Amino acid sequence: MRAVVQRVLSARVEVEQATVGAIERGLVVFLGAGQGDTERDVEYVADKVAGLRVFEDDLGKMSRSVQDVGGSVLAVSQFTVFGDVRRGKRPSFDQALEPVEAERLFNLFVARLGLAGVRVETGRFRAMMRVIVDNDGPVTILIDSRKMF
Repeated sequence: MRAVVQRVLSARVEVEQATVGAIERGLVVFLGAGQGDTERDVEYVADKVAGLRVFEDDLGKMSRSVQDVGGSVLAVSQFTVFGDVRRGKRPSFDQALEPVEAERLFNLFVARLGLAGVRVETGRFRAMMRVIVDNDGPVTILIDSRKMF
């Protein structure tokens, strides 16, 4: 499972020109499930996101998590994080998980963040979405469960 995580001042997702999810200060997580991903991958990525220390403390050091600052997460399912361009310039998405199982794992990710006490908003699975991000920093982190060991 891969997550591209951005620290934001605000963000929202629109589907057919209607806002379906929005947050103020927090994290936007573009989440993709890949072939072979399981609930263990979900747990790893969700725990990393919930505890990711990318918010500044009083000394300007990144030592606070989204939980510490009372922020929220906007989770957006995005199979394109598994785009592979090693053989040309047109991405292959062969390593992305099929949609039914990917949606199940995405929903588990959202639920796990909620259980950790993080307020979570989402986009809409398999919809064409417009994501508006007011990136803060910018701070962008890649989390890949296949690199957990």
